[in-house]
Amino acid sequence: MSYPAPDFENKICPPEALADKLAVLPRPIVFTNGCFDILHRGHVTYLAQARALGASLVLGLNTDASVKRQGKGDDRPINNEQNRAAVLAALQSVDLVTWFDSDTPAELIELVKPDVLVKGGDWAPDKIVGSAETLARGGSVHSIPFLFATSTTETIKKIRTVEGQ
Repeated sequence: MSYPAPDFENKICPPEALADKLAVLPRPIVFTNGCFDILHRGHVTYLAQARALGASLVLGLNTDASVKRQGKGDDRPINNEQNRAAVLAALQSVDLVTWFDSDTPAELIELVKPDVLVKGGDWAPDKIVGSAETLARGGSVHSIPFLFATSTTETIKKIRTVEGQ
């Protein structure tokens, strides 16, 4: 017996096909981006809070090559971009997942033209890539404070410590 692909797979979209998907999303559209390597409570809380700022949440995912260039470690990402995209697309708060291979999501943000641009609390709003352009279009920019002190890097360190015992 064959089974249909899960519905959430339809939420994963290559950048070149975004225009059609964006045209049917309810506005205001919220955009955020990141690696989301090992998904944790901090991530899902942040994404739910971001989604609450609009009617749709579009997530720009760093490709594997983009993550490697960020200097997070030679073995990062732990989960490849296809697996990270699928896990993120399965979240209720996420309406669309796409990706970018550059060092910043600037081009992707200009393609999406979000009404609301969001990053985590470690980013000052004026330092968020795409903030000036979003504000110039009449949009808003938010830095959402962290509610949970969770970190993928710290989780990996903890796993390695346990493995070494």
